Amino acid sequence: MATGGAEVMASTSENPQRPAFLELFFDLAYVAALLGLAIKLGNHMSWANIGQTLTLLLAFTMIWALTAWAGNRADPARPLIQPQVLWVMAASLLLAAAIPDAYGDRSVLFAITYVAIHLTSNLYYCLIERTGPSATRGRRVLFWESIAGVGWIVGALLGGTSQGVLWATAVGIEYLAAAFGWPVPHAGRSHSREWRLIGERISERYRQFVIIALGVSIFVTGKAFGESTAQRIDQAWAVLVVFMMTVLMWRIYIYRAGELMTIAISRSADPSRLGQFTAAIHVVIVAGIVLTAGTCQLVVEHPFGTTPPHWVPALLGGPALFLLGRGLLDYVVFGHVSRSRLVGLVMLAAVVPTTPLIPPITITIIDVVILALIAAANLLSTRKHPREPHPPALSRPT
Repeated sequence: MATGGAEVMASTSENPQRPAFLELFFDLAYVAALLGLAIKLGNHMSWANIGQTLTLLLAFTMIWALTAWAGNRADPARPLIQPQVLWVMAASLLLAAAIPDAYGDRSVLFAITYVAIHLTSNLYYCLIERTGPSATRGRRVLFWESIAGVGWIVGALLGGTSQGVLWATAVGIEYLAAAFGWPVPHAGRSHSREWRLIGERISERYRQFVIIALGVSIFVTGKAFGESTAQRIDQAWAVLVVFMMTVLMWRIYIYRAGELMTIAISRSADPSRLGQFTAAIHVVIVAGIVLTAGTCQLVVEHPFGTTPPHWVPALLGGPALFLLGRGLLDYVVFGHVSRSRLVGLVMLAAVVPTTPLIPPITITIIDVVILALIAAANLLSTRKHPREPHPPALSRPT
């Protein structure tokens, strides 16, 4: 079985540099997940709900990332791999359906399903390749997911504030373990080369995840306007404003770092390590887009009037998180952070004191103006000083 598993784990698809069709199908479950998170945020904007949404987003992105990374070694086109991917997809869809009550009546369902995805996936890879790097890696991840799983299950059983604290702690453990290579006593930790995060395929998967998030933003905007009973002219203008913000996020993301990400990773001294760091950056980018998607619903429904203080973290924090992640992507591709990203963050921060005096639509217009200036500066700078990918040397934390 070990020999057969090794054959299965080798990527032998006709075009291994491109994501498999099954992976694109798999992403449909994450359209539902990100959509559920954006709607949850838009229906009840508060500090507590922002924290809950980010915790759930980190959980979903951990599943998505591990599945995408596994596809670099375990060819999703293989019959032995497809059932496992489809199981994760089905379970992820169940998680997405539980989002509205994940911190309520469906907390136990969410926790058990989430833990089951991690445990069964890693056990599966350990069984089909008992002695290879995938099996070793699977055992390390399984060890840490078992520890984090206690926090997920106990938190769901306790409910209330304890649930929020334990779930945030559990997802923090997962990400810290990943950052340090899932170290296990007497067994060491995973090395980046074991994941083989190289080539066009993994970069394309990251870009696809961003497109999913941007698509969710557009869907939420249209849904909010379509469900409005009045559909006033000011709401129609709000739709155009938030759509323009989504377009600018797409433009800023893809030009030029998003386009050159594949080349930068391939030129790195440790491509797999840089690929892992790039994954973490995309979590920040997607978090910013999802926060912004939640505010799209609010701005379309209530474009005018006083801006509640608890809306501000999403109205300005969403674009800020996006720019932070995009600045880090500049660092990955070019070896330095573009000054326009930093200036944009300062400008967004400068708007915060004025938010009690201006309506939500005005804050969103300011977001659009700042993003438009950054997009224009990026275009002019690139045309004046064309840049080639120059990835930095990264070292694993010790």
